[in-house]
Amino acid sequence: MTMKIPEAVECIISRLNENGYEAFAVGGCVRDTILCRSPEDWDITTSAKPEQVKEIFPRTVDTGIQHGTVTVIMNRTGYEVTTYRIDGEYEDGRHPKSVSYTSVLKEDLRRRDFTINAMAYSHKTGIVDEFKGMDDLKKQVIRCVGDPIERFIEDALRILRAIRFSAQLNFTIEAQTFKAITVIAPNMAKVSKERIQTELTKLLISSHPEKISLVYETGISPYISSHFHQVPYEKAVKLNGRENGFLPEGKKYLRWAMFLRFAGEEQAVLVLKDLKMDNDTICKARTLVKWWDYPVKAEEESVRLLMSKMEPELFDDLLQLKMLSAYGRQITDYCKEIALIRDLIRDRGDCLYLRDLSVTGKDLIEAGIKPGKEIGDILEKMLSAVLQQPKRNTKEELLNKFVYNKAPAAE
Repeated sequence: MTMKIPEAVECIISRLNENGYEAFAVGGCVRDTILCRSPEDWDITTSAKPEQVKEIFPRTVDTGIQHGTVTVIMNRTGYEVTTYRIDGEYEDGRHPKSVSYTSVLKEDLRRRDFTINAMAYSHKTGIVDEFKGMDDLKKQVIRCVGDPIERFIEDALRILRAIRFSAQLNFTIEAQTFKAITVIAPNMAKVSKERIQTELTKLLISSHPEKISLVYETGISPYISSHFHQVPYEKAVKLNGRENGFLPEGKKYLRWAMFLRFAGEEQAVLVLKDLKMDNDTICKARTLVKWWDYPVKAEEESVRLLMSKMEPELFDDLLQLKMLSAYGRQITDYCKEIALIRDLIRDRGDCLYLRDLSVTGKDLIEAGIKPGKEIGDILEKMLSAVLQQPKRNTKEELLNKFVYNKAPAAE
């Protein structure tokens, strides 16, 4: 089988070969290319030691030199080149205490997590598949290399990676590998929350986010966090197993909101904070969870009021979340009606936020209001009035009504 690989990768492999060393593209890039998916990155494994790699290539970075990895820079892009290695004992359930180099490719492939990630390729040799990764790709299964208990004891993060790959590729987890996950589940407590969050996010933004149910069914969830364990996942997965796949893939906050919407605003925030999620994602997901089932009426004033609670893009996300959270033509027609009203409000340029008011804090001070809390209170009252009647958003009318206590002019 001949695979198409990037020119820079081919060049690195060829240069290593010319200097007497073996070299192959390895791991996920081989798997994804066989599956006609676009690899996120291209990793290279070689018999050359790190110092030998650095002698051959003029531009390198010692990104993981203690583990035999040197990044070779070509055309302003970095490619990780790692020496064949054998991992030593794993003392913390995450990292080997030491590594030793080997001249045998098979030994390097043996230390990898799953058979589908333990394949190597070069144009010279073709696919090197010592652990039947090709068979597992055809069968669409996730299987550990060797003894799954040993693989998961070495690195507990592999437990979540198995489920994540199952979601990304829509593969099933092989029986012995699945059983090992349930046995080693407590070791998840050794994995950092940041690493766990990364894997769960990749799972949720995949084409099969409903497979997050496996995190609960395998007994992993209590070791992620107590708040995560209490999420009513069955209801969320049952209602959105298919729909979540249609949400925009780049918006992780939207996927998290879809999953956490039945947990409620407070618990959703606690889950995301437990997982060390960034503040922007927490804020956006919190807003969506808070308002997703708000019974907004298909009337301008009601829609305007809800739109004012969040930025425009987030309101669009909320509308999509509402539509995908229920079945049937009725909810679809309802959301379409809300969308038409939204578009009318935007086209007309109705005031939705304090920044859109015709009156500013400076105007109020010039009108005789002392700086302080009263300024904010008056502006909020003005906004509330304008959300009800957008035509009232004029400087003269707002000042007359809320500062000078004059009756509004007759229309």
